[in-house]
Amino acid sequence: MKRKIAIAAVTAAVLVGGGTATAVALADDDGRDAGVGTARVTAADAASSAVRAVPGTVSEAELDDEDGGPVWELDVYGSDGVRHEVTVDADNGKVLGKHTSDGDDRDRPAPRSAPVTLGTAAAAALKASPGTVTSIELDGHGGKAVRWEVGVRGGDGTAHEVDVDAKSAAVTVDRSDDGRDADDD
Repeated sequence: MKRKIAIAAVTAAVLVGGGTATAVALADDDGRDAGVGTARVTAADAASSAVRAVPGTVSEAELDDEDGGPVWELDVYGSDGVRHEVTVDADNGKVLGKHTSDGDDRDRPAPRSAPVTLGTAAAAALKASPGTVTSIELDGHGGKAVRWEVGVRGGDGTAHEVDVDAKSAAVTVDRSDDGRDADDD
Protein backbone atom coordinates (compact mmCIF):
# COMPACT_ATOMS: atom_id res chain seq x y z
CA MET A 1 0.00 0.00 0.00
CA LYS A 2 1.71 3.17 -1.09
CA ARG A 3 0.73 6.41 0.47
CA LYS A 4 -2.40 7.62 -1.30
CA ILE A 5 -2.74 11.26 -2.21
CA ALA A 6 -6.26 12.36 -1.49
CA ILE A 7 -7.89 15.59 -2.59
CA ALA A 8 -9.91 16.93 0.29
CA ALA A 9 -11.20 20.15 1.74
CA VAL A 10 -10.86 19.77 5.49
CA THR A 11 -10.90 22.36 8.22
CA ALA A 12 -7.25 23.00 9.14
CA ALA A 13 -6.20 21.91 12.60
CA VAL A 14 -2.97 22.50 14.42
CA LEU A 15 -1.19 19.34 15.49
CA VAL A 16 0.81 19.45 18.66
CA GLY A 17 3.22 16.47 18.42
CA GLY A 18 3.72 13.83 21.05
CA GLY A 19 1.52 11.61 23.16
CA THR A 20 -0.67 9.09 21.43
CA ALA A 21 -2.07 11.53 18.91
CA THR A 22 -1.42 10.60 15.31
CA ALA A 23 -2.00 12.81 12.31
CA VAL A 24 -3.35 12.06 8.90
CA ALA A 25 -2.40 14.53 6.23
CA LEU A 26 -4.52 15.07 3.19
CA ALA A 27 -2.82 16.63 0.19
CA ASP A 28 -3.97 18.38 -2.93
CA ASP A 29 -2.47 17.76 -6.38
CA ASP A 30 0.60 19.83 -5.52
CA GLY A 31 1.33 17.77 -2.41
CA ARG A 32 0.48 20.64 -0.04
CA ASP A 33 -1.53 19.95 3.07
CA ALA A 34 -5.20 20.60 2.55
CA GLY A 35 -5.82 19.96 6.24
CA VAL A 36 -4.88 17.78 9.14
CA GLY A 37 -7.20 15.56 11.13
CA THR A 38 -6.30 13.81 14.34
CA ALA A 39 -6.49 10.24 15.51
CA ARG A 40 -5.83 8.75 18.93
CA VAL A 41 -4.44 5.35 17.93
CA THR A 42 -0.77 4.95 16.93
CA ALA A 43 0.46 2.63 14.18
CA ALA A 44 1.81 0.20 16.78
CA ASP A 45 -1.52 0.16 18.66
CA ALA A 46 -3.43 -0.36 15.41
CA ALA A 47 -1.07 -3.25 14.58
CA SER A 48 -1.85 -4.84 17.97
CA SER A 49 -5.59 -4.61 17.25
CA ALA A 50 -5.09 -6.08 13.77
CA VAL A 51 -3.14 -9.14 14.97
CA ARG A 52 -5.76 -9.83 17.63
CA ALA A 53 -8.29 -10.08 14.79
CA VAL A 54 -5.96 -11.89 12.36
CA PRO A 55 -3.05 -13.66 14.05
CA GLY A 56 0.19 -12.94 12.23
CA THR A 57 2.62 -10.09 11.61
CA VAL A 58 1.83 -6.62 10.28
CA SER A 59 3.92 -5.63 7.25
CA GLU A 60 2.27 -2.31 6.45
CA ALA A 61 0.05 0.34 8.01
CA GLU A 62 -1.35 3.53 6.52
CA LEU A 63 -3.45 6.19 8.14
CA ASP A 64 -6.27 7.19 5.83
CA ASP A 65 -9.30 9.42 6.04
CA GLU A 66 -12.67 7.87 5.29
CA ASP A 67 -16.20 9.22 5.54
CA GLY A 68 -16.49 8.11 9.15
CA GLY A 69 -13.13 9.61 10.14
CA PRO A 70 -9.53 8.45 10.26
CA VAL A 71 -8.75 4.74 9.96
CA TRP A 72 -5.62 2.61 9.85
CA GLU A 73 -5.41 0.24 6.87
CA LEU A 74 -3.06 -2.62 7.70
CA ASP A 75 -1.62 -5.58 5.82
CA VAL A 76 -1.19 -8.65 8.00
CA TYR A 77 0.84 -11.66 6.93
CA GLY A 78 -1.31 -14.23 8.69
CA SER A 79 -0.17 -17.27 10.62
CA ASP A 80 -2.11 -19.16 7.93
CA GLY A 81 0.41 -17.92 5.30
CA VAL A 82 -2.19 -15.67 3.67
CA ARG A 83 -2.07 -11.89 3.50
CA HIS A 84 -5.03 -10.08 5.03
CA GLU A 85 -6.15 -6.46 4.94
CA VAL A 86 -7.50 -5.15 8.23
CA THR A 87 -9.13 -1.77 8.86
CA VAL A 88 -8.87 -0.31 12.36
CA ASP A 89 -10.68 2.77 13.70
CA ALA A 90 -7.95 5.35 14.40
CA ASP A 91 -9.94 6.90 17.24
CA ASN A 92 -10.71 3.83 19.35
CA GLY A 93 -8.62 0.91 17.98
CA LYS A 94 -11.60 -1.27 17.08
CA VAL A 95 -11.35 -3.51 14.02
CA LEU A 96 -13.86 -2.28 11.43
CA GLY A 97 -13.26 -4.94 8.81
CA LYS A 98 -10.93 -7.62 7.52
CA HIS A 99 -10.55 -9.60 4.33
CA THR A 100 -8.03 -11.64 2.40
CA SER A 101 -5.72 -9.57 0.23
CA ASP A 102 -6.20 -10.06 -3.49
CA GLY A 103 -2.93 -8.35 -4.51
CA ASP A 104 0.15 -9.94 -6.05
CA ASP A 105 2.43 -10.73 -3.10
CA ARG A 106 5.20 -12.67 -4.85
CA ASP A 107 7.83 -9.94 -4.47
CA ARG A 108 6.81 -8.75 -1.00
CA PRO A 109 9.01 -9.70 1.93
CA ALA A 110 7.53 -11.83 4.67
CA PRO A 111 7.53 -9.69 7.81
CA ARG A 112 8.87 -12.61 9.82
CA SER A 113 12.16 -12.09 7.94
CA ALA A 114 12.56 -8.70 9.67
CA PRO A 115 14.11 -8.83 13.15
CA VAL A 116 12.92 -5.24 13.70
CA THR A 117 9.17 -5.03 14.32
CA LEU A 118 6.81 -2.36 13.06
CA GLY A 119 6.64 -0.83 16.55
CA THR A 120 10.42 -0.67 16.92
CA ALA A 121 10.80 0.83 13.44
CA ALA A 122 8.16 3.48 14.18
CA ALA A 123 9.90 4.41 17.45
CA ALA A 124 13.29 4.69 15.69
CA ALA A 125 11.79 6.88 12.97
CA LEU A 126 10.15 9.17 15.51
CA LYS A 127 13.38 9.49 17.46
CA ALA A 128 15.16 10.67 14.29
CA SER A 129 12.28 12.75 12.97
CA PRO A 130 9.83 13.78 15.74
CA GLY A 131 6.19 13.99 14.80
CA THR A 132 3.54 11.38 14.06
CA VAL A 133 3.70 8.26 11.94
CA THR A 134 1.24 8.36 9.04
CA SER A 135 2.44 5.27 7.16
CA ILE A 136 4.90 2.44 7.56
CA GLU A 137 5.77 -0.32 5.10
CA LEU A 138 8.21 -3.21 5.07
CA ASP A 139 10.31 -3.16 1.91
CA GLY A 140 12.65 -5.85 0.64
CA HIS A 141 14.24 -7.70 -2.22
CA GLY A 142 13.90 -11.36 -3.13
CA GLY A 143 11.45 -12.02 -0.30
CA LYS A 144 13.92 -10.71 2.32
CA ALA A 145 13.15 -7.69 4.46
CA VAL A 146 15.57 -4.81 3.96
CA ARG A 147 14.00 -1.72 5.53
CA TRP A 148 10.89 -0.14 6.93
CA GLU A 149 9.78 2.94 4.99
CA VAL A 150 8.15 5.28 7.50
CA GLY A 151 6.12 8.39 6.67
CA VAL A 152 6.26 10.98 9.46
CA ARG A 153 4.39 14.27 9.70
CA GLY A 154 6.45 16.73 11.79
CA GLY A 155 4.89 19.03 14.36
CA ASP A 156 5.36 21.87 11.85
CA GLY A 157 3.39 19.95 9.19
CA THR A 158 6.43 18.92 7.16
CA ALA A 159 6.28 15.41 5.72
CA HIS A 160 9.35 13.20 6.09
CA GLU A 161 10.18 9.76 4.76
CA VAL A 162 12.46 7.85 7.10
CA ASP A 163 14.04 4.51 6.23
CA VAL A 164 14.75 2.19 9.15
CA ASP A 165 17.02 -0.83 8.65
CA ALA A 166 14.98 -4.03 9.16
CA LYS A 167 17.86 -5.77 10.94
CA SER A 168 19.44 -3.06 13.09
CA ALA A 169 16.74 -0.34 13.43
CA ALA A 170 19.32 2.20 12.27
CA VAL A 171 17.82 5.18 10.50
CA THR A 172 19.41 5.16 7.07
CA VAL A 173 17.56 7.96 5.26
CA ASP A 174 15.64 11.03 6.38
CA ARG A 175 14.41 13.35 3.66
CA SER A 176 11.63 15.88 3.30
CA ASP A 177 8.75 14.61 1.23
CA ASP A 178 7.36 17.14 -1.21
CA GLY A 179 4.49 14.81 -2.09
CA ARG A 180 5.72 14.39 -5.66
CA ASP A 181 7.25 10.90 -5.50
CA ALA A 182 6.64 9.07 -8.73
CA ASP A 183 5.58 5.88 -6.94
CA ASP A 184 3.14 7.44 -4.45
CA ASP A 185 -0.38 6.47 -5.50
